[in-house]
Amino acid sequence: MGKIDEFVVSYAMYENGTEYMGTTEVTLPDLEFMTEELSGAGIAGKVEEVITGNMNAMTTTFNFRTVGKWTARLLEPRVHNIDLRVAQQNMETKDGTTSVSGLKHIMKIKPKKTALGKVSAATTSDASGEYSVLYYALYVDGVKVTEVDPLNFICTINGRDFLEEVRKALGK
Repeated sequence: MGKIDEFVVSYAMYENGTEYMGTTEVTLPDLEFMTEELSGAGIAGKVEEVITGNMNAMTTTFNFRTVGKWTARLLEPRVHNIDLRVAQQNMETKDGTTSVSGLKHIMKIKPKKTALGKVSAATTSDASGEYSVLYYALYVDGVKVTEVDPLNFICTINGRDFLEEVRKALGK
């Protein structure tokens, strides 16, 4: 039959591929295409049409157990290269065996907001950061399946670059 993806076993987050970043949870960006409402001659009513390859602004949120050097580093107003590595458990439906697939979420981010949380004995501080996402790519078992790079007119999904013709029309 096939595999069922079950859950995230664990994850690790790095800046520049080598520096561990301590987080408790990451809210990944929404990949939402821009749309425009069309009406007029030849249309019976209104239609919301997707603008090919154009995405709305993307944001991501990192939640931290405590405030630390990584919290301050991610507050620096510059581009940060984030590598979020995920181990995801899968089950083979035929015989019930499990396997693990590797996912990588690659993001180029800039800080928008850092909430330093609270201070209380024997608890986490619940600090968090919200970041603008300038670039996003998803790799599944080492294969790039999604790349969104608005600044370079790239929107590739499952091997097809939906902005290739736009770049060609613009001479890029």
